[in-house]
Amino acid sequence: AFSNSRRDLLLSSAGVAAASQIALPQGAFAEEFFSSQWEKVDLPVEEGVILLDIAFVPDDPLHGFLLGTRQTVLETKDGGKTWENFYLGSLEEEGLNYRFNSISFNGNEGFIIGKPAILYHTTDGGANWERVPLSARLPGDPQLITAIDGKGGAELITNQGAIYATSNAARTWKAAVEETVDATLNRTVSSGISGASYYTGSFATVNRADDGSYVGVSTRGNFYMTWEPGQTFWQPHNRASSRRIQNMGWRNDGGLWLIARGGELYFGEGDGVSEDFEQQRIGARGFGILDVGFRTDNEVWASGGSGSLLKSVDGGKKWKREKGLDGLAGNLYTVKFADKNTGFVLGNDGILLRYLPGSSA
Repeated sequence: AFSNSRRDLLLSSAGVAAASQIALPQGAFAEEFFSSQWEKVDLPVEEGVILLDIAFVPDDPLHGFLLGTRQTVLETKDGGKTWENFYLGSLEEEGLNYRFNSISFNGNEGFIIGKPAILYHTTDGGANWERVPLSARLPGDPQLITAIDGKGGAELITNQGAIYATSNAARTWKAAVEETVDATLNRTVSSGISGASYYTGSFATVNRADDGSYVGVSTRGNFYMTWEPGQTFWQPHNRASSRRIQNMGWRNDGGLWLIARGGELYFGEGDGVSEDFEQQRIGARGFGILDVGFRTDNEVWASGGSGSLLKSVDGGKKWKREKGLDGLAGNLYTVKFADKNTGFVLGNDGILLRYLPGSSA
């Protein structure tokens, strides 16, 4: 197992003064307020780092981890107000530049996955992480991991739609689907799925519902696919808009949301999987919308390009732009709420916005 020994990213003490313009800060702090509901948190990361996922330890809700490109792993112990670099282990010797994609906790047990294929496991709330080997024959790159029961259970999905479950902390895995997206599309290419062609099957984005269902968007945005527990194969679906799909996910009520390119937002009818969608009047001013996150059943946030952040308080019927973020130079890729008081927006160039509890009715 690897214990945490934080790497000193600063220059030697003798050179700190001369290099003060380029040295990275040892810790991170809230830089400034952009709105009454969000603050931008300064992070000790290099320019160009894209933040990819964030998670908090349920048994210690102020303790969390933030992942990104260039082997970025940051830790907070105050609910995300400040962050410091976290050292998982000696990866530089391998000559690979890992991209940590996904982190998930259940109780004190947690998992981290990345690309190229890499996996870490903890049983003590992230104080210590053990690297667990992943098979080189894994179809595709690990994209999302979910800690299931706090007793060694987890579920892993790759960008080729391979779903695997483990009950012994990733020592062995059992396939949940019989074929990858490639194989499904090759078998169903004549079934009327627009844009599905031979050997084009991989996911640009994939999201998991609380009941274990998945929705994945094809890399070209031509169509989407769904899978529910107990199904043998992925189910392909035509897109609802003439514009290509940017991202899809699940609402709090179990229904689907869909983002099309050009800032279009759609909600699926009813709960569960649907091919019938209703467009929402979001008013994105032509900026692309990239993600949707639910703080409560009624309060919804949508993030996008050029610092776009929009809010709805009626479940997505009407939206209002956070004008205080208009000057933010960056794309906001992910909106994630651990609970109604703990929320973050993740972007490029190390942009992290923290939700301010008590700022919403």
